[in-house]
Amino acid sequence: MAVPCVFFAVFFAYPVAAIVARGLRSEGAWHLAGFGEVLTDSGIRHVLWFTTWQALASTALTLLIALPGAYVFARFQFPGKQLLRAVVTVPFVLPTVVVGTAFLAVLGRGGLLDDLWGVRLDTTVWAILLAHVFFNYAVVVRTVGGLWAGLDPRQEEAARMLGASRLAAWRRITLPALGPAVAAAALMVFLFTFTSFGVVLILGGPTFATLEVEIYRQTAQSLALDTAAVLTLVQFAAVGCVLAVHAWTVRRRESALRLVDPATTARRPSGAGQWALLGAVLVTVLLLLVVPLSVLVARSFDTAQGYGFGYYRELASADGGAFLVPPVEAIGNSLQYALAATAIALVVGGLAAAALTLTRGRSRPGRLVRGFDALLMLPLGVSAVTVGFGFLISLDEPPLDLRTSWILVPLAQALVGVPFVVRTMLPVLRAVDGRLREAAAVLGASPWQVWREVDFPLVRRALYVAAGFAFAVSLGEFGATVFIAQPDRPTLPVAVTTLLGRPGDLNYGQAMALSTLLMLVCAVCLLLLERSRTDRTGEF
Repeated sequence: MAVPCVFFAVFFAYPVAAIVARGLRSEGAWHLAGFGEVLTDSGIRHVLWFTTWQALASTALTLLIALPGAYVFARFQFPGKQLLRAVVTVPFVLPTVVVGTAFLAVLGRGGLLDDLWGVRLDTTVWAILLAHVFFNYAVVVRTVGGLWAGLDPRQEEAARMLGASRLAAWRRITLPALGPAVAAAALMVFLFTFTSFGVVLILGGPTFATLEVEIYRQTAQSLALDTAAVLTLVQFAAVGCVLAVHAWTVRRRESALRLVDPATTARRPSGAGQWALLGAVLVTVLLLLVVPLSVLVARSFDTAQGYGFGYYRELASADGGAFLVPPVEAIGNSLQYALAATAIALVVGGLAAAALTLTRGRSRPGRLVRGFDALLMLPLGVSAVTVGFGFLISLDEPPLDLRTSWILVPLAQALVGVPFVVRTMLPVLRAVDGRLREAAAVLGASPWQVWREVDFPLVRRALYVAAGFAFAVSLGEFGATVFIAQPDRPTLPVAVTTLLGRPGDLNYGQAMALSTLLMLVCAVCLLLLERSRTDRTGEF
């Protein structure tokens, strides 16, 4: 536990504490009266209300649309299922900037709806809600569907034989078993939408702002660090409550059920109702997930001279002044940063998962371990904007003067990758029979040899999946990177946002082209992950 704790203390707790202290302390004294001033401001109250309201609405809408998909993936066997699972998961690992860009191409000025019916939904709450469903659809399908596939269908069939209707059997047998998984998925969706940044920044315009967007505006545009510090603490408290409830639901899901092999529960659809349900889910995936990505690709080829590679060729030019270097260099920068961040996340996350596995079931360190587990999830909910700006103001003195070092970006990206490594590795490590380790130790193996000969062969595929997820989320990290990426070494998400913020069809087309390239890299990662996927490979 030592290495992960030191890593989080230095590169997470210290920067966040530094920026909060900078905002709430001056001339050696703490000024807590600012809490009342900020929280009673009508504009801030509106931001808090909208943040909570849109998160609740996004969560409810995501569950309503995605739960039928979870059932289809859990209970139906059909051609192309593995490919469709990868397609469904692609939006989740896409950068939020790309998600916002894709929906801008569908709902915004000159978008698909504008061309067909003259309807624009950008800068409306509906664009934000639909983009959140697009982004979080896979969370529900994978979290709930993964458990649903392991439930023994014979229990529900036995209830039907004893006279229960189909609805009553599902309500009394299946729904209570799925409850913890549905709650865990809902809490994760709420967490991701409560802290939404890139989607709201692009689609919300000046009208709508979440806490994360407001923190960014107060920090980067107004330099009002006192207001940003208060909002950071409010968000931190809310996220801490959500993570505590999520950890409780995860523990219930792990201990309360006896599961069967998912391969034995999936059947070919039979009857008009099941085929209709499968068709409805496929249409939903097509309209909600595939169409925005397809329009994004089409817009990247739609130049003033007709369809072609004009925007892609312009990426190699530095003319226009948006960057100090050609935008195409952002691709190489992002790949280098993401590879370094993946390596860091694997080391830190792997050690953390091993520590959580080896201390499981011991009564004495129980509370410490649960706190450690919650700590690992905090970067998913704490303002990435705060972390990024905190890096600039805290890591500026020897021996940690990293402001001009390239490693600063991978460190920030690794903070987001570590939770995915832990959640992917932990179920697999816990499934390893401890007697195998004990037998190897009795036969004279050192701890390193035990890991190399026993654990690693069993968790190797899960390690590949963890690396893929860490790489994908590192590639798309935006909230912290927008502060610390150097002007001559922009990342893909920063480059896309910069281009979208400048007028002109050329900048818009280049943003679409970069987003398409980023989407393709993420899609390739997901297809490779699906080939390495095991039934115990984490929550996602």
